[in-house]
Amino acid sequence: MARLEQARSDDEGDACGDDAGPVAARSVLQVERRDFVDLVPENRPRVQPMRGFDPIYTDIVDYIVRCTHLIWDERDVGLIYTHYTHNPYVYLTTKTLYTREEVVHDTIQRLVSLPERRGMATQVIWSGNEDDGFYTSHLVTGTGRHTQAGHYGAPTGRTFTSRTIADCMVYENRIYREWIVADTMAILRQLGLDPHAFAEGLARGHFEKGMLALDIGENRRLIGQYPPEAEPDLEIAHNDIERETLRWMHEVFNRRMFGRIKDVYAPTVMFHGPLMVELYGIASVMQQTIGLFGSFPDAAFLPQHICSVPCEEGGTKVAVRWIMEGHHLGYGLLQSLGAPTGKRVQVMGMSHFHYRSGRIVDEWRVYDELSMLMQVKLAQMADKRGADEV
Repeated sequence: MARLEQARSDDEGDACGDDAGPVAARSVLQVERRDFVDLVPENRPRVQPMRGFDPIYTDIVDYIVRCTHLIWDERDVGLIYTHYTHNPYVYLTTKTLYTREEVVHDTIQRLVSLPERRGMATQVIWSGNEDDGFYTSHLVTGTGRHTQAGHYGAPTGRTFTSRTIADCMVYENRIYREWIVADTMAILRQLGLDPHAFAEGLARGHFEKGMLALDIGENRRLIGQYPPEAEPDLEIAHNDIERETLRWMHEVFNRRMFGRIKDVYAPTVMFHGPLMVELYGIASVMQQTIGLFGSFPDAAFLPQHICSVPCEEGGTKVAVRWIMEGHHLGYGLLQSLGAPTGKRVQVMGMSHFHYRSGRIVDEWRVYDELSMLMQVKLAQMADKRGADEV
């Protein structure tokens, strides 16, 4: 518990990384306790230096919340031309976009299928400054109704609610890298659609372009016959609470010390997980975590980015973007993936944690089981083509 006690000091100290102190972070807008009209204020003076940003934006949270609303809810899709570089990398769970025009096209297609969708900001965790650029992790709760024909097929008229986290790298008003994890499987299930048929359609599109899933040998968790590394790489962390987060995640996700969860999470923790599950207590977090590794028991876990901000509700919020790579060898996600296939799968996920008094009182964990299923289908298509060519 000593490391957790050390991390508690961050609740009152600098939890914003190397680029901003706690006073600066608290003057920036926070989402949780404000109504929407307060998140897109009029006549508010700038509280952060925002060189190169449009005059309407007063800080980085205002930028993310306001431009997302303008593009997606007010249908000003053309703002993408002034808010993205011409050559952004936008990483989705089932594909990657490489040009600004692709971002425009993809946005229009999604608006066609779900014209009543509204994306409500749940929280924004950020780091950075105007000189180095900003990094934001934006948790959105989307609600809507499937009323139009589009990439989800004929309209069902059903309603849905899902979570998405979008991580953006922003410099002078333009996003130049973005990672988006949307819980598409949650939407499909609520609309009553067949996930296997939908995933096969996505896989077919990749397959016909010659994109095949390749099994490239052992993963990065185990080298030869050695056990997992005893300590994680902490280079991406900026402060004690971020370093402690990377330590316990490595112990749980790579060393499989699932019992560590009871030391990190509060007994009354709320877990907001994939498929819109809302669960309570340490046992729920433990079972959800073991269930993920039940499907990919050899998976390697790799955090790619971490940032944190002090929270007006008390404590600190931490955002982690991560990937897992492993083989579909077990039954943890049986309802979504079916029986084990042995196929290699990569999972892009994001987690937001709310620490208070050294314990996690809320976790939002987002990954997309549809992308896993698509990868399994794609690998099976490659197998079939290989068998047909023999």
